[in-house]
Amino acid sequence: MRTTRLRILSLILALGLFVLAGCSAGPTSTTAGTTTAKPAAAIKIGGIGPLTGGAAVYGSSVANGAKIAIEEVNALGGLQFELKFEDDEHDAEKSVNAYNSLKDWGMQILCGTVTTTPGIAVTAESFKDRIFTLTPSASSTSVIEGKDNVFQMCFTDPNQGIASAQYIAENKLGSKIAIIYNNADAYSTGIYEKFISEAAGKNLDVVSTTTFTDDTANDFNVQLTAAKNGGADLIFLPIYYQPASLILTQADAMGYEPKFFGVDGMDGILTMENFNTELAEGVMLLTPFAADATDARTVAFVAKYQAAYNELPNQFAADGYDCIYAIYEACKKAGVTSDMDAAAICDKLIEAFTAADFSIDGLTGENMTWAATGEVAKAPKGMVIEDGVYVGMQSGN
Repeated sequence: MRTTRLRILSLILALGLFVLAGCSAGPTSTTAGTTTAKPAAAIKIGGIGPLTGGAAVYGSSVANGAKIAIEEVNALGGLQFELKFEDDEHDAEKSVNAYNSLKDWGMQILCGTVTTTPGIAVTAESFKDRIFTLTPSASSTSVIEGKDNVFQMCFTDPNQGIASAQYIAENKLGSKIAIIYNNADAYSTGIYEKFISEAAGKNLDVVSTTTFTDDTANDFNVQLTAAKNGGADLIFLPIYYQPASLILTQADAMGYEPKFFGVDGMDGILTMENFNTELAEGVMLLTPFAADATDARTVAFVAKYQAAYNELPNQFAADGYDCIYAIYEACKKAGVTSDMDAAAICDKLIEAFTAADFSIDGLTGENMTWAATGEVAKAPKGMVIEDGVYVGMQSGN
């Protein structure tokens, strides 16, 4: 009996040691003889933008581009990212709600917001909370002013206005210019103010300047008639693509055929439902990205994007992609790890982004650098819509 008891005790001891050994093992799974180590904890990146509503093409594109970059970064090993993207419907209050939801989730870095008005509201919160923020496309200087933790991947509105006036003048695109802008929108007015100032210095003849608001963005006959009566052969549209599509439609209905020149908010007009995209033929705009570019980086991205989403990526998709890679390179440079809190990461990324030796080659620019103000430095590209796609404009077009 004693021998039997000893055998039982020995068996229990052996089983206990086996269980302890199993609990302390590092690998989490074994498949077909291949051991997979437990992945490192991921840095939590939040995203905010319109995934539904009239501006959904912007937010969806940013989210899709960012997802592709996340997959690529995680496949490299080392730093791991987790992305959670919230819908704000291009509404400031809903954007702040989305931000708070991401904070509850444990967000450590913010990639957002996508549009300007929500961005002004959200960056006020991220500044107070010391969460590093890189917006792909909220371009107003009001988004970054007085906030050392907020940076932009896109051109600021003033830069777009100045660059547009310079491009029109240097390439002699129009002899008489009309402007139609939204005077109730920070994005539109910011571009307009710098454009009109630069136009005077470039001796551009502005023959008509008319405005609208979101509440009146359905009938543009008054604005178009003023441009036509002034003899404008080019209309500058520092606005989003939705009202721009109505302007093109109504200009066609009245038999008025000037050139149209827009900014990055024009991107998306070819995806507008119930819009005759033939009317967009010849429309020009400044944008940092061209899907028809032949460099290896762009070709690979376009192929992946088309395979995943069955459409050509626009500049917003490229902005989202570049944001993730900029954050990745800055995290590597600064030694950021997933166990750091958001405030510590914020300090490290501010230092990295503003370092003299920090630059990024991306889809939307080469040797991109950032000032302490949060503004990015990169060169815009002139695009024209031909046969339903964007193609690069050559000087003199």
